[in-house]
Amino acid sequence: MARVLRVSGRNARFQEWQALLGNRRKRRQARAFVVQGVRPITLAIEHGWGFRALIYDADRRLSRWASSVLESPAAAAAERVAMAGELIRELGEKDEDAPELIAVVAMPEDDLGRIGVEAGFLGVAFDRPASPGNIGTVIRSADAFGAAGLIVTGHGADPYDPRAVRASTGSLLALPVVRADGPAEVMTWVDGHRRAGRAVTVLGTDERGAVDAAACDLTGPTLVVIGNETSGLSEAWRDACDVIARIPISGSASSLNAASAATVLLYEAARQRAGTR
Repeated sequence: MARVLRVSGRNARFQEWQALLGNRRKRRQARAFVVQGVRPITLAIEHGWGFRALIYDADRRLSRWASSVLESPAAAAAERVAMAGELIRELGEKDEDAPELIAVVAMPEDDLGRIGVEAGFLGVAFDRPASPGNIGTVIRSADAFGAAGLIVTGHGADPYDPRAVRASTGSLLALPVVRADGPAEVMTWVDGHRRAGRAVTVLGTDERGAVDAAACDLTGPTLVVIGNETSGLSEAWRDACDVIARIPISGSASSLNAASAATVLLYEAARQRAGTR
């Protein structure tokens, strides 16, 4: 039976895990992030993520699900931690309904090769996102509408922020998410696929775009680019895009939220592709 570490006070190990919640630099240094919830942890197992630690509530009887996670082959290399209930509530960032099990998961490398580009490729690039919640929502929509992955470019919110992980409702564990320095790195990757015969169209979004999104052909390999929530697409991304599309809206709203715009474009791509089958 695996050795169990027991944590009953705010010791150095507890502080190490707590830092992963609120400190982006610590997450990068440790190459790890925190995951909680039945669906996200189950998806992490299904998609082969590596567990660094599995932290469970020492003050309650575990559910059949939590016990099965601890006994699964995926947990074999993970550190087992029995934590006092009041501490796991703090680590779970909840005063009530504290998680019975929290996973510390290894962060993958930021390698664009993790995103497969096939004949029916659909991907999303989100430039300098300001909100972790928006990143999580875009990941969730990308997963729902069949995208191959999300690329986060420039300096912005962290996709491994616990708010982004929660907003993705587990899709972060099912969909490749890769951080890139900026459009130049992404376009080098796109151009490599173009030279290999995969004609990827790079489609930006802007309220003043020249073409209605519904009039764009999204049935071929497509990378949808979403700009920053406040400033929109950067000039570098505008120059890189083959076309910039608009989403017609009415009413008193001046524009759509970035995550909403991404969801509309992804749905339109899925709708067009369903019509060609």
